[in-house]
Amino acid sequence: MKIKMSQRIPNIPLEQVNKHTWTIPKTYRPEMRAPCVIYADKQLIQKMRTDRTLQQCVNVSTLPGIQKHALTLPDGHEGYGFPIGGVAAFEHEEGVISPGGVGYDINCGVRLLRTNLTIQDFKDKIPRFIDTLFKLIPSGLGSRGKLRLTQHELDEVLENGVSWAIEKGYGWPEDAEFCEEEGCMPEANSQKVSPTAKKRGASQLGTLGSGNHFLEIEAVDEIHDPAVSKTLNITQPGQIMMLIHTGSRGYGHQVCGDYLRIMERLAHRHRILLPDRELACAPLSYPEADDYYQAMSTACNFAWTNRQIITHWVRQALQQTFQTDPEDLDLHIVYDVAHNIAKKEEHTIDGKRIPVVVHRKGATRAFPPNHPKIPNAYKNIGQPVLIPGSMGTSSWVLVGTPKAMELSFGSTAHGAGRLMSRRAAKRQYWGGDIVKQLKAEGIIVRAMDPKTVAEEAPGAYKDVDAVVEVSHQVGIATKVARLVPLGVTKG
Repeated sequence: MKIKMSQRIPNIPLEQVNKHTWTIPKTYRPEMRAPCVIYADKQLIQKMRTDRTLQQCVNVSTLPGIQKHALTLPDGHEGYGFPIGGVAAFEHEEGVISPGGVGYDINCGVRLLRTNLTIQDFKDKIPRFIDTLFKLIPSGLGSRGKLRLTQHELDEVLENGVSWAIEKGYGWPEDAEFCEEEGCMPEANSQKVSPTAKKRGASQLGTLGSGNHFLEIEAVDEIHDPAVSKTLNITQPGQIMMLIHTGSRGYGHQVCGDYLRIMERLAHRHRILLPDRELACAPLSYPEADDYYQAMSTACNFAWTNRQIITHWVRQALQQTFQTDPEDLDLHIVYDVAHNIAKKEEHTIDGKRIPVVVHRKGATRAFPPNHPKIPNAYKNIGQPVLIPGSMGTSSWVLVGTPKAMELSFGSTAHGAGRLMSRRAAKRQYWGGDIVKQLKAEGIIVRAMDPKTVAEEAPGAYKDVDAVVEVSHQVGIATKVARLVPLGVTKG
């Protein structure tokens, strides 16, 4: 039967397994094909009860072919279709792929750059550097980049990803090695993308965008695992790092919208019953599923290339500020991770290796040591995990673990997670006040619009330290280093 969504937030039964693990039993609703598992502390779980986070997790558990469980991570909050902070894996024969399990901002992700500078080297130059970044890197809603690509060049970006940028001089040869998937999904097919999406993307490469996207100057605040941090070249408190957070811009948004409409029509035509129309999906055996995967892959490649171009301009800005070659400043990539993506992977389920499509919606891949998909330089420590906070709070570097493969399909949290909606934040905060408050705390903010600063006020987000602590205690990623912001540019 088709389930009618209620506007009321249901009182969903939760069973507490231990301090940081909760379940919703498969018996809660007859349509559930798997239980739900939520990783959270008591405060975080109470916040999830105030919106549709848990209901959306239950809805995901009803989808055909789901394996093991539907997951919500500690940063979980209400999203489109899947909760943000949602993870689910679907096997190939009966399973589905859902754009709502990836999101509109396909491969929204984070890239961390290191330097050999310290706060003492940098503190007097931060205002100038932030202003240089603001001039070099376009930001804001609908922002247009400095690159003008032909149709052929855009198709090359969509199919080749980061390697295109490096070949054009926007990077160093080793940059791709330190990106998830080496900065390219090989299944990408630009012919599966609408002209509208390409038109939107053609002028946006090398732009930061709006919303929660940012470019931050960070300082290492605490080192929790000296041996692992040394491998990552995070060497001392006070070391300067750069954090880039952006995605596939209007291009990815259009790809998602296009395929949601295709899958809504497919569901109607084949009488596929869904608990929520936002979970429109296609069986993995259908050509529409393959088309979406190829189109989604182009948006992933666009996003990695976008962060690569921005990396090039960060290096230029640092060169202008210090009059020194970026190589001499050790401005290398630590790692680049995707937050919104679906991946074809193999996982051990009930003792068998099974090919699945893992949806990570507001979730970070957290693969363990010796996994073939992580760089050789990190084989002994595991994949770096980057969890940014809000512009006034800490961000974290962690590494993936074997336990993550057991518990969460090799996944962990992606950020602090919103505590209040953007609309509610604008009602409560004034952007100018937030800029002054952060300046008093030693954090310089540059933004195109004060409303964006209000939307992204630190108080609009959960405590990222609490989110990271849950991930660490559960064992799906372990803490390496804590970073704090010194300067931020926002859209």
